Amino acid sequence: MRQRQIKRFVTVVLSLCILLVFAFLLAINAGFTDMSFVDVVRVLFGGGSKREVLVLFDFRLVRVVLAILVGAGLGVSGGIFQTISKNELASPDFLGVNAGAGLAVLLFTLTFNGKQHILALPVVALIGASITATLVYILANQRDRPLSPLRMTLIGIAIKSGIDAMDILFTTRLSAEKFNVVNTWLIGSVYGNSWSHVIVLAPWVIGIIAFLVYRSRELNTLRLSDGTAIGLGTDLKKSRFLYLMLAVVLAAVCVAIGGAIGFVGLVSANLARRIVGPNHQYSIVVSALAGANLILISDWIARIIVAPKELILGLVVSIIGAPYFLYILLKEKK
Repeated sequence: MRQRQIKRFVTVVLSLCILLVFAFLLAINAGFTDMSFVDVVRVLFGGGSKREVLVLFDFRLVRVVLAILVGAGLGVSGGIFQTISKNELASPDFLGVNAGAGLAVLLFTLTFNGKQHILALPVVALIGASITATLVYILANQRDRPLSPLRMTLIGIAIKSGIDAMDILFTTRLSAEKFNVVNTWLIGSVYGNSWSHVIVLAPWVIGIIAFLVYRSRELNTLRLSDGTAIGLGTDLKKSRFLYLMLAVVLAAVCVAIGGAIGFVGLVSANLARRIVGPNHQYSIVVSALAGANLILISDWIARIIVAPKELILGLVVSIIGAPYFLYILLKEKK
């Protein structure tokens, strides 16, 4: 049984890696500047003109790497939220975490011109996300009663609605130019960033995902009933709080760089669990790869579907994610 599970996991990971490489080649070859596949390969291996090098490395490659990092981070974050809440519909966007991080970065950007303070963005996003997550957790917890997944999700949606209303309030007071920039970021986009953003984001995403894989056995116990988990020696309150905060940090840093992109955590984590099962040793890796593929392919679609103009990345992800969300809801009712 275990050998079959490992074989399935290896097959899925290899398939997703091949898809990611294919998506990488498509994404790096798409853009306003016309470059053939041969030109792209030549530039990657040290050739090409200065303009081609600038376009490929400072614009396209940065965008592709950030799409992979943001997708992986949001995908894994969604899986952890679903584990803690024991709810397939839980994700950082539905629990208001993305919205809280987004509002904090929005206020920081408007007040202090946040794009000049790249290192501060993850910290600001983390503060906003932590406040939101703590509020949801406190309101969802009832004395002498187990944590209710439904109550937690409903409270998260309510808080998210309130934060969205605040976003609208602030953005309507902006000039037309600033409104377009802020609105694009709130919906979600990896366009217009630099290698500095990659350097800031990569350690958080890679480090937290590696730690979660290392602690996958403890995460597996959180999927069990409370009595069984306690019987196995798990400190439920301590463990839930630790992994909740790690999921919040992961979502917050991704939102700080890529904006409040929705549905990634929900779709990626659900697909991972359905394909390789609930074992976090496998599902975390698959969630990361699924999220990376989802964001990278969506960003490629956003660039080519109305070329030479672009759609906003978050809109494309929502178009893909919303039907899957409805599918989960309908399946839960059966």
